[in-house]
Amino acid sequence: MRKKEATILIADDDDDILFSARISLKKYFTDIITVNSPKKISNILTEKTVDVALLDMNYRIGFEDGKEGLYWLKHIKEISPETTVILMTAFGSVNLAVDAIKQGATDFILKPWNTEKLYGVVNAGVELARSKRKTSQLETVQQQQDKDFHQQTEHIIGNSSAMQAAIKLVHKVAPTDANVLILGENGTGKYVFAKEIHLQSNRKNHPFIHVDLGALNENLFESELFGYIKGAFTDAQKDTIGRFELAKGGTIFLDEIGNLPLHLQSKLLTVIQNRKITRLGEGSERKIDARIVCATNAPVHQMVEEQTFRQDLLFRINTIELNLPPLRDRIEDVDLLANHFLNKLNNKYRKNITGFSSEAKKALKNYKWPGNIREIEHVVERAVIITENTEIQSHELHFSSQKLDVTLGKNLNLEETEKLLIQQALQKHQGNISRAAKDLGLTRAALYRRLEKHQL
Repeated sequence: MRKKEATILIADDDDDILFSARISLKKYFTDIITVNSPKKISNILTEKTVDVALLDMNYRIGFEDGKEGLYWLKHIKEISPETTVILMTAFGSVNLAVDAIKQGATDFILKPWNTEKLYGVVNAGVELARSKRKTSQLETVQQQQDKDFHQQTEHIIGNSSAMQAAIKLVHKVAPTDANVLILGENGTGKYVFAKEIHLQSNRKNHPFIHVDLGALNENLFESELFGYIKGAFTDAQKDTIGRFELAKGGTIFLDEIGNLPLHLQSKLLTVIQNRKITRLGEGSERKIDARIVCATNAPVHQMVEEQTFRQDLLFRINTIELNLPPLRDRIEDVDLLANHFLNKLNNKYRKNITGFSSEAKKALKNYKWPGNIREIEHVVERAVIITENTEIQSHELHFSSQKLDVTLGKNLNLEETEKLLIQQALQKHQGNISRAAKDLGLTRAALYRRLEKHQL
């Protein structure tokens, strides 16, 4: 008979009982821990995930009231609520055991026991503990899904040839399990396309887990993505599944993958290649079943040449490469987008604005939209809030880089223009990198690279 992987803790002050229980159970379960003092329970629960705790009711000679057993029962349920507690008691204390069950114990067994009865009770306890853990994990998955889908799914909007080509590619690739890399500037809709790929796939009824690698602290990379077991580090109070396991059966969206440092790229590559993860503090590997969609605004192909992005990782993540056009390259879609956001924001702010004046439409089309779709939504939202008219007027459209465009004059050299824009953005925001980057439609990392490039 193959042993079941489970950890059983037995606490009793009688060494003969401990020996008997250990001999009875070790042929059925992989890990049997015995302690002759309940004071050792806390350390064990901190270090290991205990499936079942067999707990004696009395530990002091001459005391048969079971108070110590009830105390440690409560203690175990507080520290490890998913652990099944089974009480060991003599025949005369059955009523006490029944009271203990009302306080959180799962079952009790009478001393002396027969091996078959002991195994049956403990095995049922193991299955209950696993069921509780699974329920807890499902709740975590649901919470993550609620977080990721808290916003209504945006429609993909665009009649331009560039957008139609992107939409056509989504229809082709979505039903497959191919890894997809979405490239595009900030605000071009990479998240919306990733979610659309998921919703058109066979995995649509399973989780869509969004991970912003650009905002993820390097020290939390492994614990967030791969999970950890109880006691793996100081604050690891319970087993916690990572994002890859949360995405089981569904899609994991690794956003801003271009910001991932080289030493973490190698760890991610290993996971993608082997389709396995190892939780922090755990020795065994776990298979993953998640479709991988990545996105970045970084020039990853150039970064491969510069050896700041691993070529083998790029090969793994871009089985299909989807390039999203910037809004300035599909100006014919500006009216569609502006009206889409106007309808959405009319509902949000309980207004009834009918559209844009002819001058406002002209201004929208003449602007270059460095912040892309995200910027057009911001511009329309601001106008909806401040207007007192039934139509939005041109003077009510506030373009973030309007003043910068005026100062460029006739200088059309791309490198010099980029340098000048960065200088003016920094000046405008008094050196605040985050605000300057947002104004320019860049991530902080992308702006830092350009600062280094232009020696600013």
